[in-house]
Parts: sequence; C-alpha cells; structure tokens
Amino acid sequence: MNVSARRPYPVPPGTGAARTELDVLAVIDHLSLGGAEMLLGQFAASAPRAGIRLSVAYLEESDGSPAAEPLRKAGIEPINLNLRGRLRVSHLRGMRRHMRATRPDIVHTHMGSSDLLGGLAARSLRIPTVSTIHSVKQRSVGVAVAKETMFTLGRRCCSSRVIVVSDCARRAYLEHSPELDKRVVRIYNGIDLAAAPGGGAAVRRELGIGADDLLVGMISALRPEKGHDLAIETIATLRRRFPRLRLLIVGRGAHAGDVARLAAPLGDGVVLAGLRTDVAAVLDALDVCLHPSRLDAFPTTLIEALAASVPVLATAVGGIPEIIDDGVTGVLVPSPPCVDDLADALGALLADEPRRRALAIAGRRAYVRRFRAGPWIERTRALYDAVLQETSAQRNGAGMRRPK
Repeated sequence: MNVSARRPYPVPPGTGAARTELDVLAVIDHLSLGGAEMLLGQFAASAPRAGIRLSVAYLEESDGSPAAEPLRKAGIEPINLNLRGRLRVSHLRGMRRHMRATRPDIVHTHMGSSDLLGGLAARSLRIPTVSTIHSVKQRSVGVAVAKETMFTLGRRCCSSRVIVVSDCARRAYLEHSPELDKRVVRIYNGIDLAAAPGGGAAVRRELGIGADDLLVGMISALRPEKGHDLAIETIATLRRRFPRLRLLIVGRGAHAGDVARLAAPLGDGVVLAGLRTDVAAVLDALDVCLHPSRLDAFPTTLIEALAASVPVLATAVGGIPEIIDDGVTGVLVPSPPCVDDLADALGALLADEPRRRALAIAGRRAYVRRFRAGPWIERTRALYDAVLQETSAQRNGAGMRRPK
C-alpha cells in the first residue's frame, strides 16, 4: 500500500505520536474449530482500535469453517485460497497472486503450512512477515519430522519475528530452534468477553440441567490431549459423593465418538452439547470450569472462564500456570493429570462454595488486569511497527551500498 494513502488514527493517551493505518494480511491453514482459528476473530474485532486494517486468507476448507463466523461479525470476509493437499509450487504461485492483489504492508501467518507458503510468497514480494506459534512444540516423529523441519526453515528464512503465546511455548520452541532466539517474542493472547449474568439459567433449561445441579464444564475441541476421558472418570468417581453432579462437554472434533462412548455409562450425568457460540452464557451456567489437559500452550477457554467469573480447575502444564495463579485465581493439579488428583481437588471445590466465589472474583480481576484484547492488539501493533522500521532501515542501507 502507498504510505501516503494511509490515514492517521487515534491512539491511546501516552502512546506517542499518531501512527498510520497498516494493511495486514493474516494467512492461516484453515478456519475449523480451534484456539488459533477462533482467536483470529477476536483479533479482527479489536484490530481497528490499533489502526490495523485486517484481511484474512485461509488455505483450504475444513469442518465447515466455523471460525469464519466471528470474522464476518467483525466485518471481514475470509478468502478461501483453495490450496488443497500437499504443498507444491502451484500453491506458492496462488499465494503470490493473492498477495499481489491485496498488497499488504505486512503478512502475519498462523500454523505451519501458512508459515511456509505465506513466508516464501511474502519474501519473494519483499513484504515483511510475522508468524505466530500457537502450540507447545513437541518432538516430531515419522513424516511429521520432515514437515516440521520445512516449517521451521520457512520461519528462519522468512519471518522477521516469531510470536509465541507463552513463556513455556518459547522455551519449548527454542529447544529445537535456538538460532531464532532473538526473533522469538512472547505476547500473551487477549480476549474481549462480555459476561452474560443470567444467561446460564437459560442454557441449563435448554439442556435439561436443573437449577440445583452442580455443573462442571469443559469447553474445548474434542482431542485426546484435552483430557475428556479424565474428566468423565472424575465425574463418575465424585457422583457417589455428589449425586446431583453433572458434566457439560462443549465442543466438537475428531475424538467425539470416543468421548460419547466413554460418557454413555453415566447417562444424563454427562451432557454432550456439541459446538456452541454462546460461550459467555455457557460459562455462566457452570459451577466450575474443568480443564484437565495433558498438553496446552495457552488455552483461551481459561481466559474466558476468568472473564466470566467462573472458578477454574486445570492441569499445571504448558502455559496454563501463566494464566492461573494456583490457589488465587484457580486450582492447579500436577502434570501429568490423574483421576485421583482431579477428584480430590474438584471434590474440595464443590464442597466449598465460598472458596469458589473467592476464586471467581480474583479470576475476574486477573482477566481485567492481564488478558483483555486491547493490550494484546497494541503489543502486536508495536511489533509490526518495529518490523517495518527494521525492514525500511535494511532496504535503505542496502540501497546506500549499491554501486552507482
């Protein structure tokens, strides 16, 4: 975009001189149900306040693209590039065509294939690139080794900065890519969630859950690492002590059939609600938000629970201890999680309503102080500005060194 065509926009007090608007192209593998995909909608809703004009492109259709709806609510129609299947040269040409058509000031890639394709296309067009790693990096095996090697090489060659969502994720990533140390930056995600007091009563009525039932909820994609099996077994253990205890599972995913089979023996003790978009109302229905993950980088669900004043019980794994202050804003059990630890901790919470209330109040304060969308967007905008300034200085320096 021509710099002279950009418009100044108002900035928060104390942030210095007015900055110009930036055109940012976000590229992501797909828009299925997942933390990275859904967070893009949060970013889109808040981007204008930081002078970011966002456009979104995704490589291919997956699972009906539920994460497209929050983008549309923010006024952005995501573009499906139809770059299906294994990565090939024609995909790179397609990505270049889109970038030439949209002419962004900066490209922000999410997920491995987009990091590689988007990074290479942007580099060839001399557009600076930032990528975000949304997961805790694990040691790859088999075919995944070659793929991850390509993705890492793409970031090394093309990304001016690599954003990670937690300090834990940064440490894990640098174990495999220490050469990127100076380019890997931690920026905590943020959200804007309007609490829905009273909305929980309607959710309970809709799902056949009594007003006096003790309701524990899990809101996450149905994947093995999320620990739905542990949650179901924990509830089965505690129902002897709390006969009105029920588990609400919200989400969908490849593990759905397994979750349903595990839940079947508990009958109406487990409610499988599928995908829901009324997250604030669902959280308002809960007595405890349960998150017994085996692996997690920085789960948005826990930030949403804090925002909705719902006490949290989670595993001390990945970036979760960076969200939950054990004993203050929630309760953490050791990793790897086990049913005995979960049952002990959850039973103590269910038996102590004043403690649940105190955790909920402290959690809400922590959300307001640390995890709102505004600071997240501003920090990301500052990173964009730094990358653009470096790119400009490098180009000017290269130009000065060229022989006349």
